[in-house]
Amino acid sequence: MEIKVKCSCGEGSCPEWAIIELQGVVEAQPSIRDCIQNLEIGRLCHSSSQGSYTFTVGYHELSGTKTVLKKPLLVLKKKKKRESDEAEESSSESLRRELEVIGVIRHRILFKTRPKALISRQQIKEKKPTC
Repeated sequence: MEIKVKCSCGEGSCPEWAIIELQGVVEAQPSIRDCIQNLEIGRLCHSSSQGSYTFTVGYHELSGTKTVLKKPLLVLKKKKKRESDEAEESSSESLRRELEVIGVIRHRILFKTRPKALISRQQIKEKKPTC
């Protein structure tokens, strides 16, 4: 079986992606396990002065660094095409598989330390003096 890999964005202009690597498990709450697509789990921030990344999930903050992968990875999307085979009868169709390149992954953001707990103090309401 022949599988063709096709890039429609042109050489050198594929979107650049990155991998986020965490130590541990990220689990969804039982009430939303069936609908986790496009779910925001946290906030990723980049500090250009220090060259580090901060990932905040709920009350946890992780610190990480960006590293280059030894070999780049491709992000592919599977496509199925039907095309008629000219050697056989014109009514018969064969299924041809094709992979489309969506992006290239050249970097990973590695969070290898334990998360820091973010605990905020409760704000104390000041009583106004009644004069």
